[in-house]
Amino acid sequence: MLAIFVGSILCCHAKELLLSPSQRVFLEDNCFDCHDSETHKGGLDLETLPFDLKEEMSLAKWIEVYDRVREGEMPPKKRPRPAPTDVYDFLGHLAEPLVAADRAWQMADGRAMLRRLNRQEFENALRDLLQAPWLQIKDILPEDRVMYGFNKVGAALDVSYIEMGRYLSAVDYALRQVVARQASRPEAKVVRYYAREQKEFTQNMNSLRLSYRSTFPVLGARGQPDVRLGKVPITVGAADPETREQEGMGVVASSYQPLEPAFDSFTAPVAGRYRIRVCAHSIWVGPGPSKMWWLPNLDDISPGRRSEPVVIYAVLLPNLMRRIGQFDFTSEPAVKEIETWLLEGETIRPDAVRFFRSRGSNDRNPLAKEEGMPGVSFRWVEVEGPLYDAWPTTGHRLLFGDLPLEKPEPGSAEQVELISRHPDADAERLLRGFLQHACRRPVGEVELQRFLPLVDHALKGGASFVNAMIACYSAVLCSPEFIYLHETPGEIDDHALASRLSFFLENSAPDDELRGLATQGVLGHSDTLRAQTNRLLDGPTSRRFSDAFLDYWLDLRKIAATSPDSTLYPDYYLDDFLTESALEETRLYFAELIRKDLPARYIVSSDFAFVNERLAVHYGLPPMEGVALRRVALPPDSFRGGLLTQASVLKVTANGTTTSPVVRGAWIMGRILGQPPRPPPPGTPAVEPDIRGAVTIRQQLDSHRAQESCAVCHTKIDPAGFALENFDIMGGWRDRYRAVAPGVPTMAGFGHNGHKYLFHLALPVDTSGQLPDGRRFNDIREFKRLLLSDEKAIARNLVRQLVVFATGEPVRFSDRIKIEEILERSGAQQFGVRTLIHETIQSDMFRNK
Repeated sequence: MLAIFVGSILCCHAKELLLSPSQRVFLEDNCFDCHDSETHKGGLDLETLPFDLKEEMSLAKWIEVYDRVREGEMPPKKRPRPAPTDVYDFLGHLAEPLVAADRAWQMADGRAMLRRLNRQEFENALRDLLQAPWLQIKDILPEDRVMYGFNKVGAALDVSYIEMGRYLSAVDYALRQVVARQASRPEAKVVRYYAREQKEFTQNMNSLRLSYRSTFPVLGARGQPDVRLGKVPITVGAADPETREQEGMGVVASSYQPLEPAFDSFTAPVAGRYRIRVCAHSIWVGPGPSKMWWLPNLDDISPGRRSEPVVIYAVLLPNLMRRIGQFDFTSEPAVKEIETWLLEGETIRPDAVRFFRSRGSNDRNPLAKEEGMPGVSFRWVEVEGPLYDAWPTTGHRLLFGDLPLEKPEPGSAEQVELISRHPDADAERLLRGFLQHACRRPVGEVELQRFLPLVDHALKGGASFVNAMIACYSAVLCSPEFIYLHETPGEIDDHALASRLSFFLENSAPDDELRGLATQGVLGHSDTLRAQTNRLLDGPTSRRFSDAFLDYWLDLRKIAATSPDSTLYPDYYLDDFLTESALEETRLYFAELIRKDLPARYIVSSDFAFVNERLAVHYGLPPMEGVALRRVALPPDSFRGGLLTQASVLKVTANGTTTSPVVRGAWIMGRILGQPPRPPPPGTPAVEPDIRGAVTIRQQLDSHRAQESCAVCHTKIDPAGFALENFDIMGGWRDRYRAVAPGVPTMAGFGHNGHKYLFHLALPVDTSGQLPDGRRFNDIREFKRLLLSDEKAIARNLVRQLVVFATGEPVRFSDRIKIEEILERSGAQQFGVRTLIHETIQSDMFRNK
């Protein structure tokens, strides 16, 4: 019946669509004046537009008509408004065939198309398969295209022959990384590396007593001018172990060229797991002469007056850095320990991140006082590893089982030789076991015989057994069985459900427990699916989901895409401590919403935040010490709370120099309210804020909105953006805009780069606005309250975002009723975020292709 119904409207036009005279009158009175065959404003001719809902573009056009009438954009506000009952009747009549046609599409082709794993999913799947969490292959692969806000949509994840070549290279690299390099278990060495014996620490030590850009010797908590001047050796060395333990190298500036101290005597011999211990303490460095008190006296050292945050980076020289740990060091020397994975060749660099970054001879430390400034003395780093639970590793045994490893013949270029005395039998046995682990559903003889000839072909071509098997394994891992998610139209089977659930909540392939439940045929049971959802949300890899989801929903992947302008925002320039803290705040906050099933309204506003000492200063909260972020209660009148006013969000919606209410407003409309504005007409110039401070962005946009073609969208976009204008490019509070103009007195102070402020405070910020429905607000607090008057809208948007991320397809027209059903089931839990995730997974949209 559905096919007959859709077929009956295949060739209709708009004039023939509506069955009652009142419906025809609606189009004629409200639409044809602008959208007939003569005017066709905006390229839309409703008079002759076919009502061919089997044609994708036609279906999309009629859905757009439905949405624009529903949202009040059509007819335009300058025309008399149709009666609400007429609008209701028109939409109700139009919705029925649209829903029917969309469901017919899904019945024929499935809701989601064949989808390739994106590069992050592919990397995670290889890491988990080979039990090698340190593998870095994502950047070998091309950047994934983004559609509907995410990198998970099948239509955007195509594969070219060039991309396939990259996949083969990435897989070959990953497989060889887990092959054992020696016959016996490597010794887990424990080696201590003293700061005074590191080139990267000592090469910046000079004879200047007053210098920010110098490391300097510290013994216990006092200076050593004789060592600094080169009168005595840099270290007593092993001859005096007791003194050696108290020797350190001090800094009063954060790491930045040319001051980049690192424990460069150590480089990780192989990729793997290591235990790292750091010994350091805070110090106080006395001031320079009275007329130059802001300079450090590197000979005047005493115990630190507070704790100092230190971040530990793994560095692949010259400049590839990964954050691997963080500590707070007090004036009492202490040893801090982390266990982490390192890549082959990486070394260790500690950084006193609260300190400024010296950028020139005339700079000044903003932390300097007349009595001195803070510093940190690094004594040593101790590295234990590589650490192995078993030898050979799990990854090696997956590839080569228990085949013996032997030392090669003298003169061989190989470090180890893997012995296969029965290559054909070994190849079949190993490949059969590998396929069972690599493929996400049961495999049989067909798959085995498809890949096994590759081994024979390689061996006959002169390849070693290892290389022949790697070639075969590479083919498996680059085959559609591994790279693509396989689902058939209709209700997906338990193995496809396991993959869909795992790639949603772990961003990787299903683990043994999920596969086992799928094989038993019980994963699809509602209670089992709910239990597994909770297990994954509470598991050690849950951050994979939340981090990947936030990277695209909130654009957090762009956190480092722009840098604060060094002239307008020197207090943020080069402040990695602030940027990294801001990113982690949002991740911890969203994880808290999931963990405690907090209501979706917390996306907009809350009474708590996650901050450390840097964010507390940035947000104007009570001072605290420490690098670790922790949950704190916000003052009752705080402008903070929720995602909208977090520094990470405010940074990714600015360009580093200025803020734009248009950009931020469009971001809120699309990412928070689920009402993304249409793109501006081609050739529309951007509105560039005036950094001279002569006019405000509001004044510029007022003239912009005066144009009829611009007003339709900007009336919706701009108010949300104006509500955030009190927040600068890094989310700091402001009452006035910053500007740079010659002859105007500048603000007093020095930036994080040590440079004197060159900006002045210009025109005041106006954050008032009016929503399209006429409701007014004066500031961000009032704007948040207006948004929260419709909590369901906030929850609805979150569900829509989750559906795209989880299924790889946007919410279709016929899915809208299913979204409302999810909201209906979640209302009793106040639209809790965890509840919304559960209900999304239990829905037909998730359980069907």
